Amino acid sequence: MQNGNPQSEQYVELAENIRAWARELGFQAVGITDTDLADAETDLLEWLAHGFHGDMDYMAKHGPKRSHPAELVPGTLRVISVRMNYLPAARDSEKVLQQGERAFISRYALGRDYHKVIRHRLAKLAERIRAAVAEFDGRVFTDSAPVLEVALANQAGQGWRGKHTLLLTREHGSWFFLGEIYVNLPLPVDKPQAEHCGSCQRCITICPTQAIIAPYQVDARRCISYLTIELKGNIPVELRPLIGNRIYGCDDCQLVCPWNSFAQTSVEPDFAVRHGLDDVGLVALFAWDEAEFKSKLAGSPIHRIGYEQWLRNIAVALGNAPKNAAIVAALQARSEHPSERVREHVKWALVRQGIM
Repeated sequence: MQNGNPQSEQYVELAENIRAWARELGFQAVGITDTDLADAETDLLEWLAHGFHGDMDYMAKHGPKRSHPAELVPGTLRVISVRMNYLPAARDSEKVLQQGERAFISRYALGRDYHKVIRHRLAKLAERIRAAVAEFDGRVFTDSAPVLEVALANQAGQGWRGKHTLLLTREHGSWFFLGEIYVNLPLPVDKPQAEHCGSCQRCITICPTQAIIAPYQVDARRCISYLTIELKGNIPVELRPLIGNRIYGCDDCQLVCPWNSFAQTSVEPDFAVRHGLDDVGLVALFAWDEAEFKSKLAGSPIHRIGYEQWLRNIAVALGNAPKNAAIVAALQARSEHPSERVREHVKWALVRQGIM
């Protein structure tokens, strides 16, 4: 472990090399921060105390470890934060949302699983650092461990935390993934960016379930992304009508953000739309059997929710869709599904369609 001057010529040069290597690997920006997350820890503990994490028990289980990088990876002195644009060339989101018989899937999930893409690139970046500095030790992360990635990215000068709690930049909006490398090197750190949300409340106003209960505070239990992805049981009945045709995630707060007018379409082939999921009918997706689900969604972030949850989500969307004989027939075909969870949501949807 080195204890040299963080501003030494050696580490200043290494930091610049890291930025260049990261750009070569397809990352749009890189920042470096220290490990002091005291303010973020206070916010995290308050959020957990209110129970806003819902059934995400892992959030409470790891608790303060998220805000103490050196407890997660002993020896950590700095965190390298990277971001990569993911916005695919897809059908206009608002048009899909306006067509109740079509399925809306969060734009980050239309292509290949970002965990694999980002982790692979980060591993290559770590290899470059190790080749340059023998004493390097570190570990890569991308939404895969107790890491406060938005707080770290903010401190590393990558952007500021928006009122919807996502990271925002003036250059690229919020359509990007984050990743980190915890390192044992005393690299020079970057300055945090000032926030530029001002008095704007668009993300708060647009939220279909009013999950953004105050600026910078989200009650995950009401968030459509949580309800369709993280929640494994039954979706609360009172929230189902508010979900509309969103079957995996929700982008509404990003769609209305003025800063996303500057977002750029990703050039990464891995994030390109697969299987026409940016514009597909709910009935067609509901007809997939489990083998088709596993085959078509292999390598997709959607695959991890499993087939039953996939059917549960689509059943809710079908219940919210305009009344239609084809929709009723599709629901009735699943009314005796082996899963009680699927049956319950199908029954609810049939009632919404005027049946039963």
